[in-house]
Amino acid sequence: MNPARQRAALLALNNVPLALFATALLGFGGLAPSFLSPGNLLNLLVQASATAIVATGATFVLLTAGVDLSVGAIMFVAAGLSGKLLLAQGWSPPWVLAGMVLLGGLYGALNGFLVARLGLIAFIATLGTQYLGRGFGMWLTETRAMNLPESFTQLASARLLGVPLPVVMAALVIGLAHGLLMHMPVGRQIYAVGQDAAAARKAGINVPKVLWLVYGVCGLCAGLGGAVALAQIGSVAPTFGMNREFSAIAAAVLGGTSLFGGRGRVWPGTAFGAVLIQAVENGLHNLNADPYLYPLVTGGIIFVAVLLDSVRSRLLGALARRRIRPDETTATSP
Repeated sequence: MNPARQRAALLALNNVPLALFATALLGFGGLAPSFLSPGNLLNLLVQASATAIVATGATFVLLTAGVDLSVGAIMFVAAGLSGKLLLAQGWSPPWVLAGMVLLGGLYGALNGFLVARLGLIAFIATLGTQYLGRGFGMWLTETRAMNLPESFTQLASARLLGVPLPVVMAALVIGLAHGLLMHMPVGRQIYAVGQDAAAARKAGINVPKVLWLVYGVCGLCAGLGGAVALAQIGSVAPTFGMNREFSAIAAAVLGGTSLFGGRGRVWPGTAFGAVLIQAVENGLHNLNADPYLYPLVTGGIIFVAVLLDSVRSRLLGALARRRIRPDETTATSP
């Protein structure tokens, strides 16, 4: 394939998520007219807010060619702790919300320590902390559901200037993350580490510090995303946060973030991917589809996201490759 065709194919691949989103809107809108109603579209954004927040944190890790499989466990542990603080200790919702975010940040710092300081492979380190978190959450909640008071669930229905609070929180997180990545020196350092960690180290970048930062940010986002999701659900169950890491990764990759690091954007990429995933789930719900189909559809979306990223990376590698010719001035005669 010549370079012109490669560029055309790359452009088409970059626009596949947009085509999928348009197909989802038109398809579900045709099958269930209520899907395109203003009320349902606003509800879709509210539902996607938690995934968008968690996926924003996951984007930071993916940009460094890492992965965090513990975000679902972070959400569960933070939710279990919030239930205890609300029901047993009588804490006010704002303090509980702050506690969940703080716990997420500490959990992310632990992941950063394992990866940046101990040199563990991110997949293994975060898989281990995922199981540790799940086990601790089960012990903390005694595997029993906890219904939260209305004072906490009102956070999901509250509005700021007429906009649902979960959407406002997601927008703030996405805006801050986008500004940090696009306009701050640390953002350039994150991309540099993802492109080539060894070269970044030689350029004077403190690679362990950057890795610690991205895992900490991912933990903070997981804690906040868990609070938003918990306020919408209203109860802590043993399955809370389960498989959220896959939805977050899929949202980021669908939005153009590479699993190989160094490429991707929070806005509009990751935010768009989160809305796309939620649009499919919302559409299935409007069609009264079999709930057992939801994991199959989500799995298919994840497969498409990974496949797109793989093909994109190969095309980018081919476009970046340069033909090396021998230097005629140094060639020797026979």
